[in-house]
Amino acid sequence: MRRASSTFFSHLAKHKLSFSLLLREFITDLSSHTHCKPCNKTHGLLLSPRRHHPFQANTSRSMDTLVSRPPQTSSRQRKIKEKFELEEAFESAKTKVEMLKAFEDMEAAFDERELGLASLKVGLKLDQEGEEPEKTLSFATRALNALNKDGKPSLPVAMTLQLLGSVCYSLKRFNDSLGYLNRANRILGRLGEEGLSGEDIRPVLHAVQLELANVKTALGRREEAFGNLKKCFEIKEMTFEKNSRELGVANRDLAEACVAILNFKEALPYCLKALEIHRHQLGNNSVEVAHDRRLLGVIYSGLEEHEKALEQNELSRKVLKNWGLDSDLLRAEIDAANMQIALRKYDEAINTLKGVVQQTDKESENRALIFISMAKALCNQEKFVDSKRCLEIACGILDKKETVSPLEVSEAYMEISMQYETMNEFETAISLLKRALAMLERLPQEQPSEGSVSARIGWLLLLTGKVTQAIPYLESAAERLKESFGPKHFGVGYIYNNLGAAYLELDRSQSAAQMFAVAKDIMDVSLGPHHADSIESCQNLSKAYAAMGSYPLAIEFQQQAVDAWESHGPSACDELREAQRVLEQLKKKALGAALNEVPAKALPLPHASEPVSVRSLQPDVPVSERQSSTF
Repeated sequence: MRRASSTFFSHLAKHKLSFSLLLREFITDLSSHTHCKPCNKTHGLLLSPRRHHPFQANTSRSMDTLVSRPPQTSSRQRKIKEKFELEEAFESAKTKVEMLKAFEDMEAAFDERELGLASLKVGLKLDQEGEEPEKTLSFATRALNALNKDGKPSLPVAMTLQLLGSVCYSLKRFNDSLGYLNRANRILGRLGEEGLSGEDIRPVLHAVQLELANVKTALGRREEAFGNLKKCFEIKEMTFEKNSRELGVANRDLAEACVAILNFKEALPYCLKALEIHRHQLGNNSVEVAHDRRLLGVIYSGLEEHEKALEQNELSRKVLKNWGLDSDLLRAEIDAANMQIALRKYDEAINTLKGVVQQTDKESENRALIFISMAKALCNQEKFVDSKRCLEIACGILDKKETVSPLEVSEAYMEISMQYETMNEFETAISLLKRALAMLERLPQEQPSEGSVSARIGWLLLLTGKVTQAIPYLESAAERLKESFGPKHFGVGYIYNNLGAAYLELDRSQSAAQMFAVAKDIMDVSLGPHHADSIESCQNLSKAYAAMGSYPLAIEFQQQAVDAWESHGPSACDELREAQRVLEQLKKKALGAALNEVPAKALPLPHASEPVSVRSLQPDVPVSERQSSTF
């Protein structure tokens, strides 16, 4: 027998409980307490009912086994019978109360190691109900101590670690959860290498990967979480039949996960595959097809293919209307209005919204969303008074929903602020963003949104001349987005570019040069050196060095900008002409500089592999002037 199987047998010989039954219950429970919204079901990841678990025959004491044993004393036989009856009572328990009572009875007859699987089963039951996480943690810890005595990898140990990861997630102990789940993942990988059947491993591996996605999302690491969701999808591909209905839903779930991180290009093929499967399996007029089409409309909007988006939305609405799904239909109508606005069909959008506003309650979030979309259409028609009135109505509704739906309200405030920004109402826009930020700071899984809002506030403060106030917001945004997307994400580059502009405005040219250098490094990696934003960073760096009197470096970077614009051809002739003019101006200043002037010492560019900290790049800022980036 394989070493992995031997490990199982050694556990199961001591724990007479049926491990096969426990594993099946574990898999069934997954569908009732998963957390990650983009992939919230296991969709039947069950062991085949036709296939017996390899250890099922060894997991309970049979009468034949008892008969074949050598004669024993009546006292020993009574103990064996008592244990057998206690096990039977525990396995037949259905409710939490019954299970806890049966476990309590077993504690007097079994030693701690023999209670390992029973502790795991109780922990899984408690975790499923989700009411007593501390008690769940206690049982899970007992199970791990009992099952992992010899330190060998086994499926029960992996299941216990998954349970510990789940309960730590519930207790918001995210780092502990991540540690348990990563350990479970390593054990499952090792069991697979040792030859344990993939059918036995996959359900537990799926649970571990899904929980990893939950935890990483809670930590704001959405890109990494998406990687775990892709692994969940790959497990489903191996589990379900090709073109099955379940695989269609799995494709749509992954498409939704892509949309959540604004990766519309990658979402498209998954959504199209879901649509293809559901049309083949269920027909064009099914609810599943309607949901696929509505999501496809959102994806096409993200790709700025608004005609295609509206076409899919219209097809979706017809089906939703036929099925009487009023709530879904209402949201689809709002989507349609936003698509019409994107196509500059403002009157059509307003008529669409007027048609659905009467279907909503006066204090509902949907009503607020309708007024926000209507304000957007009116704003684009330059009907600013009417637009502001719609936004005021929306804010009045949302103000009462802040504690009930903080995420949805914060997103609505962000949208409203952008409209006020369009109307040059910057103070109102900043005020709304600050309210959104205060709500997002209480939601740890929304760290990326928190960083984006903080960056937006910083940019608006910079735009309105409040440079000193802008810097802490920009610093905070840089740190948040680095934690969420990594230090080389283009969004981080834009923030450093704004920080450089802020420092240059305050005549802190040395700090400005360092910020622009970091921005250029990030842009070159994420967008390429010939991208317009990368060229702008290069020109900003040249400007900062010129302000320091370091003309040779200023000329060098401006020349790089000229060369990059030349590669764009005729489409960038105006940008090239301006870059050449600035270059000639720098050369004249360099020639005219007095020989006895000592230019400020230029700071070196950071290396690509060097970690960047906003705080470490402020050598010319007195400590007393530095502001906290925590709000």
